[in-house]
Amino acid sequence: MPALIEEGRAKVNLTLKVVGRRVDGFHDLESVVAFADCADRLTLEPGSELSLSMAGPLADACGDTSDNLVLKAARLLGERVADLEVGHFTLEKVLPVAAGIGGGSADAAAALRLLARLNELSLDDSRIMEVALQTGADVPVCVASRACDMTGVGEGLLPLDLPKMPCVLVNPRVPVATRDVFNALGLRNGELLIGATDVVMQAPSWPEAGCAIDDWIAALERGTNDLEGPAARIEPVISDVLSALRATRDVRLVRMSGSGATCFAVFGTDADAEAAGEQLRAAHPGWWVHAGALS
Repeated sequence: MPALIEEGRAKVNLTLKVVGRRVDGFHDLESVVAFADCADRLTLEPGSELSLSMAGPLADACGDTSDNLVLKAARLLGERVADLEVGHFTLEKVLPVAAGIGGGSADAAAALRLLARLNELSLDDSRIMEVALQTGADVPVCVASRACDMTGVGEGLLPLDLPKMPCVLVNPRVPVATRDVFNALGLRNGELLIGATDVVMQAPSWPEAGCAIDDWIAALERGTNDLEGPAARIEPVISDVLSALRATRDVRLVRMSGSGATCFAVFGTDADAEAAGEQLRAAHPGWWVHAGALS
């Protein structure tokens, strides 16, 4: 059987509201999630043994392959599907690691899609979604890899009709551990964030299908990323990235994604995004910069 290929697209949190922390220590979130046109590439060559090798410009940043979420997802699925057909995965890593854009989660989701294809499983199979959530909070949304309003600890997914949004993603090549950012947020188990400025945005408030990018930007501007402050205290360079993005011409919206350190800017046209990307690459050659689109 020929090798199977899937892409793990970068996930971008356009908003991220922390509702509170559950008694079990997990955080309840509400987040509008979109996906960028930059991605890792995962190949599966069917075989008798499950294995993984790394390739690509950022392969060395991934650490020990035995801890990779690709293998974790595959092993968990193998515990639920009798005689699961597996093989050798090759991950071409181009997305920054520990960057707030769900690279590892997108890779794990790509692995589940590949195994579903190989074993003729539906992506709606309850075992696929159970494994996705157990692998990581961002994995379920990455399985479908389409814009969603994500709630809870990643289990609530409401598809959104997001228009194509020209954007620039910037990562200063500084990894930020998600656990450290949530610890810096400082919520106790069972504590809720309640107040006039902390009302959870409800799905019906998001623009309907066919709405223009201006309508979406106006709606997204009313949101926030509650992890931006804690992350910037851990890695002050995040504030520098945000300032650099805000200084670009014709920028419409600037925010941090996930737990950082990747930040994004939304523009009205592809040309504006490309010009901003070129400006940022010239001014900050050490940063990872991608100019493209969200959808």
